[in-house]
Amino acid sequence: MDITILKKPLYLTILLSLSFLFTNACHAVDKEALLQFKQNIISDPSKLLQSWSSSTDCCHSWQGVVCDTTSGRVTNLTRPGLFIGNDEFFVDTSMAGTLSPYLGNLSFLKVLDLSNLKYLKGPIPLALGNLFQLSYLFLDTNQLNGTLPFTFRNLISLKKLHLSDNSLSGVISSSVFESMSSLFELGLAGNQFSGSIPTSIQNLSSLTKLDFHGNHFSGSIPYGIGKLKSLKYIDLSENSISGMIPESIGGLSELVLLYLNQNRITGMIPYSISGLISLYYCRLSENKLKGNLPDSIGKLPNIQRLILENNRLSGKLPSSIGKLTTLTDIFFSNNHFTGQIPSSFENLVHLQTLDLSRNKLSGKIPPQLSKLQNLQSLDLSFNPLGLVYIPKFISKMKLFRLKLAKTGIEGHLPKWLASTSISILDFSNNGLNGKLPNWIGNMTNLSFLNLSKLQNPLGQFNSIDLSNNMFSGPIDKNIGERPSMASIKSLVLSNNPLSGGIPESIGQLSELEILKLMGNGLSGKIPMKLGNAEKLSTIILSRNKLRGTIPKQVINLINLKEFNVSGNLLSGMIPSHNTTFSASSFLDNHGLCGPPLPPCNHS
Repeated sequence: MDITILKKPLYLTILLSLSFLFTNACHAVDKEALLQFKQNIISDPSKLLQSWSSSTDCCHSWQGVVCDTTSGRVTNLTRPGLFIGNDEFFVDTSMAGTLSPYLGNLSFLKVLDLSNLKYLKGPIPLALGNLFQLSYLFLDTNQLNGTLPFTFRNLISLKKLHLSDNSLSGVISSSVFESMSSLFELGLAGNQFSGSIPTSIQNLSSLTKLDFHGNHFSGSIPYGIGKLKSLKYIDLSENSISGMIPESIGGLSELVLLYLNQNRITGMIPYSISGLISLYYCRLSENKLKGNLPDSIGKLPNIQRLILENNRLSGKLPSSIGKLTTLTDIFFSNNHFTGQIPSSFENLVHLQTLDLSRNKLSGKIPPQLSKLQNLQSLDLSFNPLGLVYIPKFISKMKLFRLKLAKTGIEGHLPKWLASTSISILDFSNNGLNGKLPNWIGNMTNLSFLNLSKLQNPLGQFNSIDLSNNMFSGPIDKNIGERPSMASIKSLVLSNNPLSGGIPESIGQLSELEILKLMGNGLSGKIPMKLGNAEKLSTIILSRNKLRGTIPKQVINLINLKEFNVSGNLLSGMIPSHNTTFSASSFLDNHGLCGPPLPPCNHS
């Protein structure tokens, strides 16, 4: 997490202003260092350094420079690209260039802020390690590259170090953090650092914020992290960290946020997690965690968001979770949890999201859940609940989103749904039958409805009809490679606000007979590889934004009986074809010509 001070306290502003009246002239060494820095800047569109002139005094006349009143030595250099201007509005600007090694001569410097300048490139000079008095170093949100200088081990006075969102790389030397006992914020996120997290971070006894997310760190989390008793924020997400979560983490009683998601962490969630008594946000998703959730997870008195989805957790959900009355969001989807949903969940009165989808939960949904009047989203999809009918107690809830796909529902939709305020409703992959009831039209808040039954008894798609909905975004480019699609015969996605092109992989659907993608806003070319789906008898691609020519391999498919590409942006000669298609199949493509349309003009 990057911390940027946007406003100085009023008393500090007054003191800095008064200091100009009594400050000695700028020291020659410091003035030369600053002018050398300016010389390395090749673009300064907002003229952040315009006031820096060799003919004026850097302590009195240069913006962004503050000097010691006695010695005339520069103590602060602050020229960030994001700050609050004189009119109290944000100023967002930039500078391009490189960091001059001469900055290492500012031996009295305490604050160096060149953050958010976007286009500072090149390595961090080793000479910055000479700034023994430096307390605050902000170089985040630039394009700096190279390694973290080993000379930073000399910066023993540092309190905040933020280098996030650059292109820094390499392995961090363990010696760098051995003597930074005053450091309380460390941000290296959004770089390309690799190797293990240095074990020397255990020496950062004052640390409150540790943000290493979005790098290539590997190896395990250092056990010594449990010694950092002041830590409030840990974000190690989006790396390649492996090994187990150390038991010592339970000693971090001040921790508010713990993000370890999108790694390769294995093993069980430690029982010691109960020691995180200040924890608000816990995200351990997208790992390889396994085993039961410890009962001790119910001893987190302040937890609000608990995100454990996409792991290999198993066993029954602990009833102790019902003690977490501060919870607002539970995301436990795509694990291997079994048994029933604990009735103790009724105590989670502040819960807004409950996602237990894609597990192995069974039995009845506890009617006590109707007490969760703040719940907005309930997703129990893809669990063998054997519901048979949709529980009526759901009508007492104030849900925005209800997803019960493949939970064993049978028969007709209950009429009480018409009186709910549900906006997103997914009952797909169930045994619903009968016509879509007229009262569905009375659900004025409904924006998404999925009642499709996509799977046959063998668990593979046979026919998909998702037409006339509000599905958006591109079609999965690997749709033809999915094992569940191997037996599909009909794919109908017409009249949805889709985007992107027609995936080439559809040509790999060897059993496909019907393809209807009408009125979807699709663009790009008709894939030549569509001609590999030899059983296709119907291809409807009308009313899109398709360009280019019609592939002869597609229009000459041996079983093709119905073909329509009208209302696109196609061009060129229509390839000769064996089957007779009417001219209406090609109309409203201003660049198309040739039978059955008028002949092409070759003049």
